Amino acid sequence: MKILHTVEFYYPSTGGMQEVVKQLSERLAKTWHDVTVATQYNSERKKTVVNGVKIEQFRISGNAIRGYEGGELEIKRYKNFLIQSDFDIITNFAAQQWATDLVLPILDKTKTKKVFVPTGFSGLYLPEYREYFEEMKCQMKKYDMNIFFSGNYRDMNFAKENRVKKRVVIPGGAAEEEFLSKNNINIRKKLGIPQNHFLILLVGSHTGAKGHQEAIEIFRKSKIENATLLIIGNSFGGGCIKDCSFKEKIFNLSPQRLFDKKKLLIVSLVRQETINAYKQADLFLFPSNIECSPLVLFECMASKTPFLVTDVGNSKEIIAWSKSGLLLPTVIDKSGYSKVKIDESIKILENICRHPPKRLQMAESGFTAWKKKFTWGKIIQQYEQVYQQLVLEANA
Repeated sequence: MKILHTVEFYYPSTGGMQEVVKQLSERLAKTWHDVTVATQYNSERKKTVVNGVKIEQFRISGNAIRGYEGGELEIKRYKNFLIQSDFDIITNFAAQQWATDLVLPILDKTKTKKVFVPTGFSGLYLPEYREYFEEMKCQMKKYDMNIFFSGNYRDMNFAKENRVKKRVVIPGGAAEEEFLSKNNINIRKKLGIPQNHFLILLVGSHTGAKGHQEAIEIFRKSKIENATLLIIGNSFGGGCIKDCSFKEKIFNLSPQRLFDKKKLLIVSLVRQETINAYKQADLFLFPSNIECSPLVLFECMASKTPFLVTDVGNSKEIIAWSKSGLLLPTVIDKSGYSKVKIDESIKILENICRHPPKRLQMAESGFTAWKKKFTWGKIIQQYEQVYQQLVLEANA
């Protein structure tokens, strides 16, 4: 099959959506499919073919509501690339960004089989997106298939309520090649974390919505000793990086550290180091504000790391699938953002820290579930099956 994936950002850019599309694209390419990714231009991208995946770059940004940047000629080039293409399958990943929003008005002009992966509809409850989602009710029906990460989240429920019949659930996952491999990176030694410290991990970019500030507050107020909170996140210059860095300094300089021996670390690590941090952590703390289906939770399962998470995205569903996490008390505001209840969450953190057998049970349960259903090797088979069925329909 000749496959096109469109996504706002792609490797070497990092993030949840980038990881999903990278895993799918590279694995499909390895099975002899012709795979192309259309994405935003990145000055750090030195090659336009990476691990068998062709990359078409466009100097475009923005979305249908905020407006587009890049100029009419570049936007026209992108649209023509889609309309004049000879792909068997075109899959648009994520709404509310240019690589999908520019496709929506020309869906009728492309004869190719089209797939939409909404990834959560984060702006569904925002007033400025009201008209956008009114149009989406019809746009989704023009796709030959809609793929959802969850069977019970706002994008899937939106589709059900608006009688979008062509839909299927394919969850996220974690790569077996990464988490089953062995290496000798000692994260505690590298970062100066004492060997006797209880290591709490949070992995998430400094967007301001991954729960960094909330995690720091929960950790600061908790009555646990000899513990380190390690936050691993990429910074793009904005978001919460300044606040995180300031709180790191204040936290570690506090006289209270002489008594509780706590430590706060804010770092950016390469992928292999991050995977080792997962494996060496005792617990994952993720009081995020907005998600679709957090890949970090599948990575916790793969690394045998129990997790605490807000009621965000389909975290409840992932907990039910894995039995490896606990839900933090959460309030969801009218915009659809999750806000953790700090004081109640502190008690949950303190309790799970003091019960190693419970953590071990959760870790083993999650790992077993991951190996059975949530490796990328198994997930790619589901995408491939959807794609092949659509191509068969086109040739019938």
